[in-house]
Amino acid sequence: MRPLTPAHQSLAAGRWQTLTPLEQLAHIGSEVDRAIQADQLGRLERREAAIRRALELFDLTASDARWRGPRRRELLRAREEFCRLFFTHDAGAASAASLRKYFLYFAIAARRAANC
Repeated sequence: MRPLTPAHQSLAAGRWQTLTPLEQLAHIGSEVDRAIQADQLGRLERREAAIRRALELFDLTASDARWRGPRRRELLRAREEFCRLFFTHDAGAASAASLRKYFLYFAIAARRAANC
């Protein structure tokens, strides 16, 4: 079995650390939203690809030195909820809605910061 290549190769090569924490969370949120949307539409291949990309971004973010202490714990808690949504049977639609809402605020804040 050959190793997986990163879906976000340029980000994995170090560009991820050049993004602000808000931008990082906004990007994660985009993949989380894509996974949820693909799941709701029954598009299994797209869902699996989005899940893999989201987990990759969660892991790149957690490995960023700027994410220490409570910030890293919150990030890893969001990752845990994301995994619970797709890999267990006890997560419901409310969990998907909560994750979407959580990441939406980061996308809005990143967009506002970029326009300033």
